[in-house]
Amino acid sequence: MLAAINGVFYSGLKLRNRSAASLEKSLPLTQALTILKRDLASIAPPSTNTTKLIGELQSSPTGTSGSQPQFGSLAGATGGMSGQSSQVSPDFYTLSGLLDSDSPWPNVQKVAYLLVDSTNRSALGKDLIRAVTRNLLPAGGIEEEPVEQLLLTDVSDVLFFFFDGTDWQESWDSTADETMKLPRAIKVQLQMASEDRASQQPPIELVVPLTVEASTNTTSQATGGAQ
Repeated sequence: MLAAINGVFYSGLKLRNRSAASLEKSLPLTQALTILKRDLASIAPPSTNTTKLIGELQSSPTGTSGSQPQFGSLAGATGGMSGQSSQVSPDFYTLSGLLDSDSPWPNVQKVAYLLVDSTNRSALGKDLIRAVTRNLLPAGGIEEEPVEQLLLTDVSDVLFFFFDGTDWQESWDSTADETMKLPRAIKVQLQMASEDRASQQPPIELVVPLTVEASTNTTSQATGGAQ
């Protein structure tokens, strides 16, 4: 009887440990997707005045590395974890900035995403970095260095797509059409790194509808679905 009880207890303990390990492994991914969703859902329409606090949404790659479009506005950034980096997203002007008594900035901030070589030699992929610029009207026109935040490790690829109401586009330029400044939705594909092709999982997709449609001087509400 004791042997049977011990077997049941040992099996239950192994199941608990596996569940705890799986939950702990999924937490960074869940947090990264939450931050991504908040940034994209809070994208602000480009400014229509001369101050230009909120810039245009323009994904104009300067080249490609594999399947990844490379963007140039943060080409000099190295990532807080050092190593070579590449900007894999356009600059997003978003209203996701947190207001507090220590920061004299509004909730508008510029966010970009980079893939940085990991300093962990056992890492399977690169680190996904979120670069944030809060001061969008710096004195003297000298831009400040963005604050970099590690979002996720072991990432091999990140792609952004823009929905125009009919099709998914690989690029977007808010200056090309005055009647449609922002896409209807943005899709992010995260490909996690794996040891070999046999264990590679399909990319993780996040679809974020944009509920603000920006035109020349007006802002109207558009319907949007859920993630």
